[in-house]
Amino acid sequence: MKKTNPIVADDMRPEYDFASMKGGVRGKYARRARAGTNIVLIEPEVAEAFPSEQAVNEALKGVLNTTRAVRSTGGLPNRALQPTNRAPRKAKSRKSSRSARG
Repeated sequence: MKKTNPIVADDMRPEYDFASMKGGVRGKYARRARAGTNIVLIEPEVAEAFPSEQAVNEALKGVLNTTRAVRSTGGLPNRALQPTNRAPRKAKSRKSSRSARG
């Protein structure tokens, strides 16, 4: 009859006792791993607007180029692109000075 190996729920052998090992540091390389990745999560509404990863990158590069251009010139080059001022306010109505004189 063939021997069957029992299914072990834990893959680690019982002789491995990590608590007694010296030099083990939890998360020793975590900072290095985080520095090597640049993952950004975007909201679902924003993700629907872009069909691919390349489209997102192109849009962000466009925003970045516009920001650099505005910063290098000190402002927007075209007056037409700047917001218009509010409508002029009406002068406050003054009371007639005749009634005060009596």
